[in-house]
Amino acid sequence: MTSTQAQVPSDRHPLVLVINSGSSSLKFALVTPEGGEIVVSGLAERLNSPDALLEIKSAEGSKESYAISTAGHAEALDEMLRHLSSYHIDAVGHRVVNGGEKFNASILLDDDSETAIAACSDIAPVHAPANALGIHVARKKFPELPQVAVFDTAFHQSIPEHAFRYGVPDEWYETHRVRKYGFHGTSHWFVSTQAAALLRKSPEELQVLTAHLGNGSSVCAIREGKSVDTSMGFTPLEGLVMGTRCGDIDANVLPFIQQRTGLPLSEIIDILNKKSGLLGISGISSDMRTLLAAEVSGNEKARLAVEIFCYKLARNLLALTAALDRVDALIFTGGIGENSSVVRHRTLDHLRILGPVLDPELNASNGASATDIRGRISTVDSRLLVLVVPTNEELVIARETANLLHS
Repeated sequence: MTSTQAQVPSDRHPLVLVINSGSSSLKFALVTPEGGEIVVSGLAERLNSPDALLEIKSAEGSKESYAISTAGHAEALDEMLRHLSSYHIDAVGHRVVNGGEKFNASILLDDDSETAIAACSDIAPVHAPANALGIHVARKKFPELPQVAVFDTAFHQSIPEHAFRYGVPDEWYETHRVRKYGFHGTSHWFVSTQAAALLRKSPEELQVLTAHLGNGSSVCAIREGKSVDTSMGFTPLEGLVMGTRCGDIDANVLPFIQQRTGLPLSEIIDILNKKSGLLGISGISSDMRTLLAAEVSGNEKARLAVEIFCYKLARNLLALTAALDRVDALIFTGGIGENSSVVRHRTLDHLRILGPVLDPELNASNGASATDIRGRISTVDSRLLVLVVPTNEELVIARETANLLHS
């Protein structure tokens, strides 16, 4: 019995430790799957650097920070467990960005599945190696606990072949599985089902567009509860302009820049993933809040970065309507989608063809002041219903973990 398994009352609620491992971070939350409460959460960031830091947040909202200089993932997990020693952890759920075509549902982890997940690293080079590392470290720390992998790509396995295939030689798909995989599936599924509940309908009755907007952003067309198209592709680089990712780009730009600058292809790809998007355009920041503040101060590049973000978002949303018969609702979620009234306003300005009419007061409150449908930011007579629905990927992962164990 580990230190995380302290004695607790027999009638306690099960607790699932949800881990989201990034390349230089480790995000976690201790969740009760039944009630959806986050008992404690935290983030270890800037790992493997002198500035490594662990922040612990209680359910009441209080925060404490701890310096963990030069700590890697294993050391950060050790430090995290020290702060969780009074809790009895029943299982561990992992967010895994890419399961490829092999995994179309959540799985109970074992040695073989851990190896198979690691093999997907080429498809999501920024996230997948970190996810695999987080799984490896956690399975060593908790050898006695069941652990589950929940895949961002699983929800998108329902996308039809005519939508997920690229216009490349057939051999590229048949041999190398070059295709659209899509990401953020956990979030897109969750907010679409939440929206159905708010509208008092079943997900099978609705056709919706969802916009998950944060440092990584994507949009999805959901028909009768299933993903039928999405903006991210073979990797999370495709689609929208994001915090540091370029989004859609002509592939011929890569050899052009290589010839002009002499940069190796690997460095160009790194720039497209980590130094482009909002950061690359503005030269200031990848954070939308910083850019909006800079725009108010008269920074033209910040204004342009925000405008490009909103226009590309609207264009991608309109492209996804090809997969639907109608649009019952447009749903904004994620850090930007849930909190930036400016981004929502400017995006809807580019979606005039769908007939949205924004209610300024409801938009300013992020939909919290709507009395009929929680999260509504469009007017009652708007042709397009627009909602703000907070995402909760940690809860989805916790429930997927609990459901898989019970089944």
